[in-house]
Amino acid sequence: MIAIVDCNSFYVSCERLFRPELNGCAVGVMSNNDGCIIALSNELKALGVKMGTPAHYLRDQVRRGEITLFSSNYELYGDISQRVQAVLEEFSAGIEPYSIDECWVDFSGFAPGQLEDHARELRRQVRQYTGIPVSIGVAPTRTLAKVANRAAKKIAGFGGVCVLYPDSPQTKGLLQRFELSDVWGVGRRLVDKLTAMGIETAWDLRSQNAKEIRRRFSVTLERTVLELQETPAIEMMGMDFARERIMTSRSFGRLTNDLSELREAIRQHAQRSAEKLRKQGSLCRAVLVFLRTNPHRQDLAQHNPSMIAELDTPTDDSRVIAAAAIRTLARLHAPGRLYMKGGVMLMEICDRGSEQLSLLGSVQSDAQRQRSEKLMDVMDALNQRMGRGTVRIGSPSAGAAWHLRCAHRSPRYTTRWEETPTVKW
Repeated sequence: MIAIVDCNSFYVSCERLFRPELNGCAVGVMSNNDGCIIALSNELKALGVKMGTPAHYLRDQVRRGEITLFSSNYELYGDISQRVQAVLEEFSAGIEPYSIDECWVDFSGFAPGQLEDHARELRRQVRQYTGIPVSIGVAPTRTLAKVANRAAKKIAGFGGVCVLYPDSPQTKGLLQRFELSDVWGVGRRLVDKLTAMGIETAWDLRSQNAKEIRRRFSVTLERTVLELQETPAIEMMGMDFARERIMTSRSFGRLTNDLSELREAIRQHAQRSAEKLRKQGSLCRAVLVFLRTNPHRQDLAQHNPSMIAELDTPTDDSRVIAAAAIRTLARLHAPGRLYMKGGVMLMEICDRGSEQLSLLGSVQSDAQRQRSEKLMDVMDALNQRMGRGTVRIGSPSAGAAWHLRCAHRSPRYTTRWEETPTVKW
């Protein structure tokens, strides 16, 4: 049996940890640059606010105190996510992070009569140790676990935990009420095609011949059918799977053409990409840099350039990658264009262990490589211990256009000493 543990309204729950007076209030979290709503409390949903609603639409309600909105605080959310995962690891044979607020948990080895009690104890422990409420769905397959998790979250009678045993009447009852659009991996276009065939519920889909579904649609949908039939067919690659490309990009806080500000943004993105590269034990052979103007501002001249810089040797050195990105930026930048976004993508990624050294490599180049590795190791260790950005290449200017707008960001309570909560009595 496998479980999916889903943190309820995760971003909002993180904010409420340190603002308990907001429990029961309408709370939302905004996207980068405070653009639109990306996380909502149940109370905010009850007011008719939907995911993706532009934040400025709610300005009057915020002013009247009816709604509280926060800027995204990813540093806080990431740290709380790690704490939740640490609790999950103590209660299972293994975990597999799926997203910042979801995690697969191996429940194999438990007797059927113990599963629900164990899941409820796990839910209680996560709430006690981290303050985050979670919903838990347990089933023989990942797709059915997703069904169980949704039931645990939406149906009050389950009390936050739903266990679907093999061949149980409860599984059939849920699937008969489960809409196709809510089945994990079934997109909107597929729903229309399946409905036209008379397949309207998750139970209808489960009742299909898997091989026929593969012939008419795809192997992906065949696996979904098998999973609904309680046959495991989906295996996740895990968080340690090495990515073939690594990209870091972000919209700017305001439009800019200032080359020095663009350099700072690209340098920061290059450093972050290099950190990700080292974390997965890889090297890259090429760096792509791109800029974007605002496509919604047709009154402004549009310019969306990109360019790839090849590296002399595969590397994970932040200095080399950042230098290549900055050189490339200088060739992309066009005077008079106002840019809203920039980014860096690392390409031609190879595993460090399988790196083929050049026959022309010298003893000096090998010594340089070793010094580079030691320097990056120290840099990563300090940033991990003292907080990201403690050691970096270049110092960003305060108030630069590329900085995100985050006028309503809460303190980073758990990762910054200067922002830890203060208790008064």
